[in-house]
Amino acid sequence: MTLSISEASKRSGCPAPTIRYYESIGLIAAPDRSRKGRRLFEPKDIHRLVFIRRCRDFGMTIGQVRSLMAASQQGTRACAPARAVIEDHLRAIRRQRAELRLLEASLQQVHSRCCEVCETGKNIPCTIFDDIGGQS
Repeated sequence: MTLSISEASKRSGCPAPTIRYYESIGLIAAPDRSRKGRRLFEPKDIHRLVFIRRCRDFGMTIGQVRSLMAASQQGTRACAPARAVIEDHLRAIRRQRAELRLLEASLQQVHSRCCEVCETGKNIPCTIFDDIGGQS
């Protein structure tokens, strides 16, 4: 059973332009084509697209997706390289969470200062602009 790109898109959750992009960068193999030149996708292609989409949903880079897909070809030896990719990505996510907590704390300070100073009813410039601009 072969599927058109629109059907592959529906089944995989990947927009058609994204599927074409993945093909252009070699993340998926170029599918067979109909006599009219239309792409024809097989169930294995859909499975691969779903895998790629899920990896991207997890925030993985194209390079990480490539590494996981390469690891999947290693049979019983696939676990170690796949685990390394996941561990690296978990470390990156944890770093991002820490950075976001710091960002949240900084923005909360900017907000609190505005609430304390600007809501006094006095006709003064808003502190947000000076705080963000580093002039406080």
